[in-house]
Amino acid sequence: MTGQVYRLHSTLELPLENVYDHFEEDPDLPPSIDSVDITRRKNTLIISAVSDDDSISKYTPTAQLKASISETRVYTEEEQKRREGPRWNDDEDLDEEEDDEPMGELIEVAAFKGDRETVLQNTALQYPMFLVLCDIARLAEKGTLTAITEKDGDLQATRIVDGEDRPASIEVVEGPDSSNSGSSGVDWRDNEFI
Repeated sequence: MTGQVYRLHSTLELPLENVYDHFEEDPDLPPSIDSVDITRRKNTLIISAVSDDDSISKYTPTAQLKASISETRVYTEEEQKRREGPRWNDDEDLDEEEDDEPMGELIEVAAFKGDRETVLQNTALQYPMFLVLCDIARLAEKGTLTAITEKDGDLQATRIVDGEDRPASIEVVEGPDSSNSGSSGVDWRDNEFI
């Protein structure tokens, strides 16, 4: 499978448990990836591609997805209403023990946030691992994945928002004025201060 990832930006967040469940269910991986290795180092989750091609040396670093792990509290709708509702300090019916007990459930969240070099690292099997990241993005209820990729000579735009594929296009715009490119900088060769 040929392809390349040129631009990528991700703000994806999903429960860490969902990431593990996704890979335990033996998902369909791109043809050049035999399996993935999942490693957790403190507050970092690393998902590395394992190639099905014997010509790739075991010492060649294959593409990997990197996410930061943090804890967050998730509330049910009822708990959320109670949190946002008015608080009455004079209410004698309020149970003090109930106030001390934290509401919601504490869960670990995997955040695939950043640009290409932060989220998708290494070049061997980079495009197939991008496809794996797209599958993860479709599981996420929160966040956006945008990318410009090339597959078989064609540029493709990808945009996944809150778990749903959205229309995306590539727009070519004019950059800085190229007609003055030679005269806008410092001429280092004739600089008398050097």
